[in-house]
Amino acid sequence: MAMPMRFDPLVDLDGIWTTQLAEQYLPLPQLPDVRYECIDGRLVMTPAEVGTNSYAEGKLIRILGPTAESVGFYVYGQVNLTFTPQRWIQPDVTVLHGLPKDDEEDRWIPARLCTMAVEFVSPGSRRQDFVDKPRRCAAAGVPYFMRVEVSRRLRHAAVELFALGTSGVYDTVARAVSGERLRADAPFPIDFDPAGLLP
Repeated sequence: MAMPMRFDPLVDLDGIWTTQLAEQYLPLPQLPDVRYECIDGRLVMTPAEVGTNSYAEGKLIRILGPTAESVGFYVYGQVNLTFTPQRWIQPDVTVLHGLPKDDEEDRWIPARLCTMAVEFVSPGSRRQDFVDKPRRCAAAGVPYFMRVEVSRRLRHAAVELFALGTSGVYDTVARAVSGERLRADAPFPIDFDPAGLLP
């Protein structure tokens, strides 16, 4: 008698992942601390970033939060930013212009509520990041995107702010490295030295 096949969600659901299936099967017991993103039904998992990025994410939230909130925005950490039931990403920091209307939207935040997604990159994340977050956000009409790179060893930080252009792709509107000021008037007043993101 043949042994019954054991169900493995990573294999058996490959290509058909949805938010509903994710609710049922994620996080996987053997991989509880990875980032789960999904592109067209295919699950993409990446390990947690380096500690320096986590520290910088917290600092950026504290830097942007007061000004953003004073003009009606909401600054979140990592969320499930959802484009369709089969496509979501997890930005490192997410700025919303509206609050989710219910628990379902709070778990799977619709991209239409997002004003700016922020991605922290590093040499390691460039090799393992298989999701083109700027392209996904631009296609969904997210008005702003910010990319941050920090290196504790080099004592270097760089930030670039993009705005969605009329052609449907992001254009650089401001950039700065350690020792300079990143300044922008939109989506809310921004003025800080990227060096402040380093531990």
